[in-house]
Amino acid sequence: MDEVVETLRKIEQNYKLFQQQQFTFIRALEHTREEAHELIKPVSSIVQVQCYKDHHCYNSTDRRILNMFISICNDLRNLCQKLEKVHPGDSVTNGLLEKCRVLLNDSNDFTALRATYPHGVVNYLSLEEAKHRYGGVVSLIPIVIDTMKEWITYSKRNVLYVVSHGHATCEKETPTVRDFASQTSFSNKNAVQLQEKDFQKYLAANQRPQQKAPWRPPG
Repeated sequence: MDEVVETLRKIEQNYKLFQQQQFTFIRALEHTREEAHELIKPVSSIVQVQCYKDHHCYNSTDRRILNMFISICNDLRNLCQKLEKVHPGDSVTNGLLEKCRVLLNDSNDFTALRATYPHGVVNYLSLEEAKHRYGGVVSLIPIVIDTMKEWITYSKRNVLYVVSHGHATCEKETPTVRDFASQTSFSNKNAVQLQEKDFQKYLAANQRPQQKAPWRPPG
């Protein structure tokens, strides 16, 4: 679990750097969409961004920021696979993981996604951009990260609950130092009592009969 938390922390750091360059990202999408003659069409999937980068990107700055978006999505997808191995899960964790898998599917349509408070990514767009072009693509990563954090929080709480109960069982089954000392003291006491018994038997067996005083007439 610690490895998963650390991996997500690194992804969040990368995303913060990406988020600081949101204007550069939107401008890169505009350039590549213009080259692809898709200015009316909204950005609706990861594979669409990949296609823009691979076939319609002729600017190193645009390529770098588009690649950063795709790289973060790939990192989140790999983390999804790790989450499956860390904890078998229940209906709640399985549901959260399935949500992440669907959102990170290359061809999933994320047009209708909108990240809400505390995320302000949609607020940095114009009304037209948010409603018809980029509202979904800027919302994808923060929503997935929030879902994964929810998965980790839920899993850690339940795993710790199970472990604490397991620990309590172990305490009942495994003698503590105090128990061991008490048992040792009890054993020593028994040993002393046994030794005393044996000593009394020894005395009874080996004690010489006391000689009686000679009889004397009364007076």
